[in-house]
Amino acid sequence: MIEQLKPRLDVHNSEMPVLCQACEARHRGICGVLTPSQLVTLSKHTTKQVVSPEQQIAFEGETTKRFANILHGVVKLSKLTADGRQQIVGLQFAPDFMGRPFSKENDYAVEAATEVRLCSFPRSTLEQLTTESPELEHRLHQQTLKELGEAREWMLTLGRKSASERVASFLHFIAMHINPEVSHTHGSQQFEIPLKRSDIADFLGLTIETVSRQFTRMRQAGVIKISNNRTIEIPDMAKLAALTETNIQD
Repeated sequence: MIEQLKPRLDVHNSEMPVLCQACEARHRGICGVLTPSQLVTLSKHTTKQVVSPEQQIAFEGETTKRFANILHGVVKLSKLTADGRQQIVGLQFAPDFMGRPFSKENDYAVEAATEVRLCSFPRSTLEQLTTESPELEHRLHQQTLKELGEAREWMLTLGRKSASERVASFLHFIAMHINPEVSHTHGSQQFEIPLKRSDIADFLGLTIETVSRQFTRMRQAGVIKISNNRTIEIPDMAKLAALTETNIQD
């Protein structure tokens, strides 16, 4: 279920819309390069949405009419093969920008992996702001390059790493995106896995049984702790990071 929330704005009593002042995307996402007046312009056309898990947000091949900032939750990007099989090709996290501003159609299907909160706005509004703000266009290009870098890294993971390394790389990837302030080599982490086991298997090119077996081995080795089936605790990020490049028995 997609629930639309009417934004509460107070553009008369402040240089910046009230919702933008505390918004995570305002500081770390694309909106961080916009001026207060540009944020006011954008806020007049925004719609807040809450999307339930496993609900479709956009379909592959459809015309892109709106873009969005992810405020909370995880979104999965997928493509269908000719025989109808799904392949997950990427994940997006808050405060990522959702959509391809330089493409008229969606290159992939977009689905909420968890409950997702979005701040969406028309394509025409973003295009207007892009022409006014070279910094915004630069930020959009930066995200595109970031996604390209992650895609290339994932090609290495799928093409060269063992099953154990793939699962460790997946958990490390999730940990670093859900809480980017935490060091990838020190300290502990705890988070909810945003994907079902079947989706994890699809994402990693493994079977569900292999994914479950690797989770069990990592738990027995003390690398992770699992509670409520999807809550993962990583006592030592350094130990997990080491497994992403260490080929242990599969």
